[in-house]
Amino acid sequence: MERRDWLKSALVGTGAAAAGPLVTTIAPAAGAAAQAAAEAPWQPMLFDEHQNETVAVLSELIIPTTDTPGAKAAKVNEYIDLMLHDVDPDRGHTFLKGLGWLDGHAIGLHGSPFVALDEAQQVEILESLDRSNDPELKPGAEFFAKVKRMTVEGYYTSRIGIAELNKHGVPASFGCDHDDHA
Repeated sequence: MERRDWLKSALVGTGAAAAGPLVTTIAPAAGAAAQAAAEAPWQPMLFDEHQNETVAVLSELIIPTTDTPGAKAAKVNEYIDLMLHDVDPDRGHTFLKGLGWLDGHAIGLHGSPFVALDEAQQVEILESLDRSNDPELKPGAEFFAKVKRMTVEGYYTSRIGIAELNKHGVPASFGCDHDDHA
């Protein structure tokens, strides 16, 4: 072994020995903090309580629980909150305005915010937005289109959605298996 190699190994060994007590002190504390964070209830980063409830109701109306779990079980509201907070360049401002528009529209039609309406009234509003060409409903129609897109993204990127997509197994090929189409 050359003198340079011997010095390198000695320095590395000394550094590891000096850091040893520090690592054994920090590692358990970091593990405990990570476990506490994992056990803490989820808190929205962007939405207030009412907005979060509205998004949860909207997403469940879009992908309801049937014989399979719906958007609420897949925690789509959490996905939307995260995407708007961390990814959306608008930082969710337009989305929050859409939530406000929806509540205002619901109050104008039925005297209550969207989440306070019965399911039939909620569905009626969403269906009217889904097929509307009315310029007065344009902000709501654009908002609803965004909610639908984000709900589908959130659902089918969740464990529940992926399991739903793959419940009959993963296809060996996505190509056509008919002989005359090969």
